Amino acid sequence: MINKKEFLLESIIKAYIEHLEPIGSSQLKSMYDITYSPATIRGYFKKLGDEGFLAQEHVSSGRTPTTEALKQYWQSKLDFKLSLIDIQAVENLAQKIGLTVFVKKETSDVLQQIIEVEKKYMILEFSTFPIIVKYSDALYRFLSEMIGFEIVHIMNISKQVGAYEIYEKVNTFLQSRDFHIYNIKEFLSLCLHYNFDDASINLFLSGKIVEKCNEGLYFEELFPSEYIGIAHNCIIQGNESKLFVVGELSKDYEYFYNQISIV
Repeated sequence: MINKKEFLLESIIKAYIEHLEPIGSSQLKSMYDITYSPATIRGYFKKLGDEGFLAQEHVSSGRTPTTEALKQYWQSKLDFKLSLIDIQAVENLAQKIGLTVFVKKETSDVLQQIIEVEKKYMILEFSTFPIIVKYSDALYRFLSEMIGFEIVHIMNISKQVGAYEIYEKVNTFLQSRDFHIYNIKEFLSLCLHYNFDDASINLFLSGKIVEKCNEGLYFEELFPSEYIGIAHNCIIQGNESKLFVVGELSKDYEYFYNQISIV
């Protein structure tokens, strides 16, 4: 059972996320019809401040949750699995709330056949798309051995053996088809404000960070202390996909996930 201190901390965090301003004891009491007196609430605020969960700019101001308090709050609230996602809602809410959402579809295309064109070009027909590459006897023999392979294996092997034309063409096509960034402006503002280096920015904009991260929450290992990243596996328009949500700790992620999830 949640104790008074935990209840008041959770209440003030909810109030802060909703209003984004310092919250006083009387204000919190009226907002949630709390039965404790303002004096009792202030006493717990003092304890929570001493423990590093609430901050106060000056004596007469209200309190705000610290970065550590917000981290712990989201760690307790965002430990869940996603299933079906409304991608239109993702696009709309990313703009409305001020989040950046990276979406990558997991592809399972296989190489079905290779068509040689006058020993000048080869058409590689995958399950849902073709690509054209220059012909060579060695490359034709190499690819013929991979008919029936999934595209991810063909890309990995092509890169390993130096067949870069195949790797680059397939990767470029998949990036344009299967990887999307919603509200990229918000992410670029984050990069500029905190002076991200080019390599870090490219990890996100290329989709590699989405591939790299397992389901879960990410804090200082990827972002400034006031930010959070949330990786989820889900289904979007019938396709297995990965969702990576990035934003400030003070954003309303509960509202976001409630709105994008299809029951």
